[in-house]
Amino acid sequence: MKRDRKSSAAGTTIRKKLGSLKAWLYLLPALLFLSIFMIYPLADVFIYSFEEGYNSASQTYFGTGFYNYSYVLHDPYFLQAVKNTFLLVMITVPLSTGIALLISVGLHSITPFRNFLQTVYFLPYVTNTLAIGLVFMILFKKTAYSDGLINLLITWFGGDSVDFIDGPYWAKMFVLCFYTIWVVMPFKILILTGALSSVNQEYYNAARVDGTSRLRTFLRITLPMISPMVFYLIITGFIGAFKAYSDAVALFGTDLNAAGMNTIVGYVYDMLYGDSGGYPSYASAAAILLFTIILTITCINLLVSRKKVHS
Repeated sequence: MKRDRKSSAAGTTIRKKLGSLKAWLYLLPALLFLSIFMIYPLADVFIYSFEEGYNSASQTYFGTGFYNYSYVLHDPYFLQAVKNTFLLVMITVPLSTGIALLISVGLHSITPFRNFLQTVYFLPYVTNTLAIGLVFMILFKKTAYSDGLINLLITWFGGDSVDFIDGPYWAKMFVLCFYTIWVVMPFKILILTGALSSVNQEYYNAARVDGTSRLRTFLRITLPMISPMVFYLIITGFIGAFKAYSDAVALFGTDLNAAGMNTIVGYVYDMLYGDSGGYPSYASAAAILLFTIILTITCINLLVSRKKVHS
């Protein structure tokens, strides 16, 4: 009997080890992919950021230190890019999430044409961002023939026309934020609509029996139940907004520094390939700073979500 128990225990141990080995074999392709295309490039960029005077042609540099970080942090173009990026993040993420939540609640409460309306709201997400940028330029840009549709509406109501594309900073930032919200909102509506459909209807039935108002039902039942999806959208929204670049290019062209609307990712690109390009060390330092900012804010959001998210 003892031998049988020992052999059975040994067999169980072997099966567990084989199962663990099989799991690692399944994970191996993904681990290799992450190592080659994510971990190695990140480590390489981190090393480049400390190499002063790096020459990509000769693969040489004259020293190591923090000069690249000092240069980037004192570069007015980088500081302007940081300002633009933070404004874009702080304005677009809360607004897009809040508007998407309101639209999703409205769609969820509508029975007829619900699928049709969901499709209509999702269309901007599958449309090319540059094509949407062209539409926004037609709406907002002043030309020799027209002030743009938006300015026509402003003047029709008695206001003064504004050059939203080449005019004052606040006008350009308004267009960029409006464009960004328009682009990201369909995905958020899709996610939140699915989350609302998964809420147990028994909670709503109990609230109706108790005579609970719609607002209190939303705050006490709906919002806590879909809070995991809300925080997921907030976290991914922060990450996506910090990596914004194509949105600004679609509206203001490739010379974002001249327009005063560059982002941190745009600054990194300019340091590599733009008119001021050929400085991979500066680009690497800016990229590491962006990585640090995104990582810090993501960790803060995750810590907050642990306390606020319904489990």
